[in-house]
Amino acid sequence: MDRLQLMMVFIAVAEEESFARGATRINMSAPAVTRAIAALETRLGVKLLTRTTRYVRVTDTGQQYLDHARRIVAEVDAADEAIVALDAAPQGHLAMTASVLFGKRFVAPAIVDYLTRYPDTDISAMFVDRMVNLIEENVDVAVRIGALPDSSMNAVGVGHVHNVVCASPAYLAEHGTPREPRDLLNHIIVHASAISAQPDWKFVCDGQPLALRVYPRLVVSGGDTAIDMVASGFGVTRVQSYLVAQQIEAGELTIILADCACPPQPVHILYREGRQASAKIRTFVDFMSAHLRTQAALR
Repeated sequence: MDRLQLMMVFIAVAEEESFARGATRINMSAPAVTRAIAALETRLGVKLLTRTTRYVRVTDTGQQYLDHARRIVAEVDAADEAIVALDAAPQGHLAMTASVLFGKRFVAPAIVDYLTRYPDTDISAMFVDRMVNLIEENVDVAVRIGALPDSSMNAVGVGHVHNVVCASPAYLAEHGTPREPRDLLNHIIVHASAISAQPDWKFVCDGQPLALRVYPRLVVSGGDTAIDMVASGFGVTRVQSYLVAQQIEAGELTIILADCACPPQPVHILYREGRQASAKIRTFVDFMSAHLRTQAALR
C-alpha cells in the first residue's frame, strides 16, 4: 500500500474514530485497516492513534499528521478532478440539512429546481431543528441560522433574520400595544418551544440588553402553530422574522417592540469541502446561494 493510500486509511479511521467504521467508509476489511495503520505508525516511528476497547482518538502528533494528510489528499483529488474537467455536469448523491420551517419555506423549492436542472444528481434533505454534525452524519451541506462557531468548514453568507414580537391587529386593538418589553407581562403570551426552549425573550433597548422572563399561557412545539394562534387573535408571540414575512405583508400580524429588537442573525450555507469542492457541491452551494439571496424575508 503506497503512502497516499495509507493517508486515506488514516483519515477515515481518525474522522470516524473507529477502525470498523473507517473500514466501512473506504470499503476495506477491518483487519486490513488495522495492518495499514500499524504500517504507517511503524514507517513514521510515532503513535498516531490512541486505542481503547471503547474508542479511537488521534494523538497530538496524529492530529498534526491528520491536518497534513487531509490537505495532501484534497490536492490530489483536486488534480484528478481537473483532469476530468472541473466544469463537468454535477452527478451523484448529495446530503444536506436545514431547520424544519426554513427548509420547507426556502430550501425545498430550490432543491426541486436544482434536481430539475441537473438530472444526474439526487439529494437527501434532512430538515430537523437540531445542530447536525456534518462529519459525523456524513452531510455535505447545511443551511444555518445564527453565529457560526469556529470551524474548519467553509461558509457562504446569504442573508439575515431576526426575532420579532408580533400580534394581530384585532388583539392589539382589544388589549393595547406594548410600548416596552416589560409591558408583555400584562399580555397573553404564546411561546414556541422549538424556537427557544426557555421562555426568556431577549431585547436590546437603548443599547442595553434585556432578558425578560415571560409566563406563557400557551406553549406550542412549533413556530408555525404559534403564528396561526396569534394570527387568529389570541395573544402575542416571538418568532424569527422570515416565518411571519407573508403575514406581516398581508396585514394579518403587526410587529411590536421593533425599537428593542436584537441584532439580526446571519444565515450561512456551510459545506465540508473547500474551493476544490466537487462539481455537485459547488453547483449546489452556488445555486442555493443565488436562490436565498433573492428572498426579501432574508434581507
